[in-house]
Amino acid sequence: MNETKVWLVTGCSTGFGRHIATALLNEGERVVGTARNTQQIEDLAALGDALILPLDVTDPAQAMQVVQAAEHRFGRVDVLINNAGVGYFSSVEDSDDEAVRRMFEVNYFGTANMIRAVLPGMRKRRTGMIVNLTSVGGLVGFEAVGHYCATKFAVEGLSESLRAEVAPLGIGVMTVQPSAFRTQWAGSSGAAQTVAEDYQATAGAAMRAYQQSVGNQAGDPARAAAAIYAAVTCAAPPARLLLGNEAYEAAQAKLAAMGREFSAWESTARGADFPTA
Repeated sequence: MNETKVWLVTGCSTGFGRHIATALLNEGERVVGTARNTQQIEDLAALGDALILPLDVTDPAQAMQVVQAAEHRFGRVDVLINNAGVGYFSSVEDSDDEAVRRMFEVNYFGTANMIRAVLPGMRKRRTGMIVNLTSVGGLVGFEAVGHYCATKFAVEGLSESLRAEVAPLGIGVMTVQPSAFRTQWAGSSGAAQTVAEDYQATAGAAMRAYQQSVGNQAGDPARAAAAIYAAVTCAAPPARLLLGNEAYEAAQAKLAAMGREFSAWESTARGADFPTA
């Protein structure tokens, strides 16, 4: 994949999306940069060959229009970076249903809308890459972000099924699982709901830690953008890309714990089938 590609990036106004779009343009790639408010990303056009378009990923019709505009300008979309997303902080019990449903509309259904929009062109050309930014919270559940993790677990499941469906068509699917990076995910990009006294030691403490971490997170979004670019353009892109020491350690701990528990209950698991003889 040494030739110039056409990348469609959602959620470019801040955080990972802006860093990814910037990194791609600095590499000489062609970029379709999108955001709900294009005034926040108009400056990207000065960095290279960029098409700036408004996009609300929760609107399937607008998702299709953006892809059509990209194909009209560049002829195709080679790589979709599904980055647009929002956070929400509360205990599972205290969470507001309307806010949670809104988050699912953006994080899960918005991702699905963009996938549906790019697949016809990718199928026709028998090539393409879909990159879904999830989170280490798509592999491991954490206090105070249960519903957020649920959206990311959902995208992980969708991506795994999609990967099996489109691999014979020459299309790849990668998920990216960052830990805490220096973005506004725990700040302006996330909403919060107060929690009951019984949860102050768990969800409440986690919420306070998230809020206090803004601006001091260990992860560097610019390095993350470079890592995503390198992974997508390498000879054998990974199915899953962990980003950050915390993500790597949490995922490995989860994997080890699951292995131990599966082994301990192996006989019970295998004994649930009808006898074979």
